[in-house]
Amino acid sequence: MNIDAQNLPAPTWPSLLSFSPNGVSVLVVIAGIGAVLYLLGVIRLRRAGRRWPIGRSIAFLLGCALLAATGCLGVHAYAEVLISALLFQQITLMTIVAPLLVLGTPGRLLLRATPHRRIGRTALRLALGGLRSPVSRVLVRPGIAILIAILLYPGLYLTDLVSLLVRVPVGHEVLLLAIFALGVVAAVPLWSSDPVPRPTSFAGRLVEVVVEIQVHAVLGLVMLLSAAPLFSAYDVTRDGWAIDPMRDQIVAGTMMWTYAELPLLIVLIVTLSRWSKRDAKLASRRQTQDEIDLEAYNEYLASLEGGNTKDARRDSGRTDT
Repeated sequence: MNIDAQNLPAPTWPSLLSFSPNGVSVLVVIAGIGAVLYLLGVIRLRRAGRRWPIGRSIAFLLGCALLAATGCLGVHAYAEVLISALLFQQITLMTIVAPLLVLGTPGRLLLRATPHRRIGRTALRLALGGLRSPVSRVLVRPGIAILIAILLYPGLYLTDLVSLLVRVPVGHEVLLLAIFALGVVAAVPLWSSDPVPRPTSFAGRLVEVVVEIQVHAVLGLVMLLSAAPLFSAYDVTRDGWAIDPMRDQIVAGTMMWTYAELPLLIVLIVTLSRWSKRDAKLASRRQTQDEIDLEAYNEYLASLEGGNTKDARRDSGRTDT
């Protein structure tokens, strides 16, 4: 564990939410590069006279801002001594930052804004190759989000693997990078409107969201009901601090029941709404097609009836003669 983190003063809301010079995460660099590249892509489209939805830009840039904040505010330094701070980082990266970045559809922007010559042509080939690769097909399979949730919550916290990682000098940084990457992978099947090899059905999305909600609920309940600290690296009582390891653990468990669940409930509502709209649109199309088929059938019957009437008149004329 970082020695500077051990000498931190007692946490307060201003210290947790203000810029911390006590180590800045590489997430800040990733956020800055991502925002710059995205803006360059939008500017290129604008100069070419092509429109780009402002909502997507806002979502992506807000995601970059929160990504940078997660890695440079005081909560980043306190995450090595407070399990609640670390869990706050993880929840923010997985359920807030990753969906916002995915909603920005950077893949679609890349395909539209990248020039089709020289280095741009090479970049497009690499992007399309990665999109169509076997690895991409596996990562967007239904159930991957569930697997990630199980690995990163029960697998990381209930085995106390998190304590082993934060004790390594760069363990906290590596953990954040892994959480961020896996969060994006888990968000793509649920949120993405980019062209993906295998889009997840609405039923699959619904199952993933429900299972993730249950995983969060179980972990939060374990933290709240545990009679002893679960994390050895965070089982340290510090003089002058108003929060002890057990209280810190209770705060973390409460966040799992509130902060972690709210974004998933939003996903659940959006998924059900989109599913209902899709079914209504399909039903409307079927009704229209049925009406067209019925009209064509009626015209066919009318033509047959008209033909029979003509034949009857012809036969009647011959009989009179």
